[in-house]
Amino acid sequence: MRRKIAAQLPIVHPEIDHEHAEELQTMSAILDRDPTIYDPVHADLISGGIDPGKGREGMTAEQVTRVGILKQMNGFSYNELAFHIADSRTYRAFCRIGIADDPPKRGTLQRNLKLVSAEAWETINRQLLKQAVSDGIEKGRMVRVDCTVTASNIHHPDDSSLLWDCVRVLARVMARARDDFGIVFTDHRRRAKRRNLNIQNAKTKKKRTKLYRDLLKVTHRTVGYAERAAAALEAHEDADLMAVVKAKGLAMELREYLPLALQVIDQTERRVLRGEKVPSSEKLVSIFETHTDIIVKDRRDTLFGHKLCLAGGKSGLITDCVIERGNPADAKLAKKMIKRQMDIYGRAPRQTAYDGGFASKVNLGDIKALGVKDVVFHKKCGLEISDMAKSTWVYKKLRNFRAGIEGLISFLKRCFGLDRCAWRGFASFKAYTWASIVSSNLLLMARQTLA
Repeated sequence: MRRKIAAQLPIVHPEIDHEHAEELQTMSAILDRDPTIYDPVHADLISGGIDPGKGREGMTAEQVTRVGILKQMNGFSYNELAFHIADSRTYRAFCRIGIADDPPKRGTLQRNLKLVSAEAWETINRQLLKQAVSDGIEKGRMVRVDCTVTASNIHHPDDSSLLWDCVRVLARVMARARDDFGIVFTDHRRRAKRRNLNIQNAKTKKKRTKLYRDLLKVTHRTVGYAERAAAALEAHEDADLMAVVKAKGLAMELREYLPLALQVIDQTERRVLRGEKVPSSEKLVSIFETHTDIIVKDRRDTLFGHKLCLAGGKSGLITDCVIERGNPADAKLAKKMIKRQMDIYGRAPRQTAYDGGFASKVNLGDIKALGVKDVVFHKKCGLEISDMAKSTWVYKKLRNFRAGIEGLISFLKRCFGLDRCAWRGFASFKAYTWASIVSSNLLLMARQTLA
């Protein structure tokens, strides 16, 4: 049985006199003000045709939402989260887990939280913004916009390390197939690992190229073994149905990684052996997080993850976030962010402030046409102050106001894990990002309520 909220509130320990406990109590009160706030999470939990009225009692949508907020707010792993919920009476009270209730295990927490979509977290954030408006915390009249990058959970994508990843993953799957179904192959993992380490420490280009040729040779052989193993597993017949299912599963796993391995081989041969410059759009930087984009920031740093465009209000709340694919120019995002603000608040903001990368005459005209009175870019880029704002004083005020979003981004990255996403897959990447934003906004609302 899957409920949105518990039929009856569980008995929990009495509140304790501590600053953090007071913040959690205030956050809980904010969530309690709108019973519909858990609706999108409940919809995700019962998706896939599951009848919420049947089966054993699972975590409620309320518990899952609160557990997700607690996880992001403290940067817990699932193991740490399970321990702290079991150990802390304050956390149990916040998550609505009673004294007599068994605390959820690590697997239960992970399974439930991964069901919550990015769209559900975004809907929760918009509902919190409505409460912020009614409480006078955030009116959405002044907006500041900037971009940042959240990294995927991958190692630095050297060609040699990617080839080593391909060899070890394919060989690992084939080793399981050998143990269970007698698949024959030569395990080149030790040789590939040595070549990878030798390439990392090679002093000359000539020596490095020679080592690459051998590593590519080993990878080609491993791919050939994997293709034959996949075909044999797919054709496997057995009286035991479970054995057939297991063989098909191993074949599917090999089929998942084979095209990725071929792509890594191709891009390495083009770059290392033929001296080509492979475009970013054609590069694969991880065989595990294939959605990862290459983001070149200000021609200085190369980052691997996704570009985020964030909008923040005067209160410090993050009012909106757009997770981009690829590396679009900031200037292409300026108008879109204002249209999204109009969708959130039902009207255009009165004033907006942008980083210099958003500046252009076209953006200035388009944004003012939407009803924004003052549109200030951190760098003028040929624009007149009189065209952006009604006075020099307003221009300086909004330019200084924009700088505050740098602090908001730093706060999200340092305290809510937005510097690096630990969840796998692009859908989970988006959910992780929005869960961090919801947790941050809820904590800031609680602190401003207590102030």
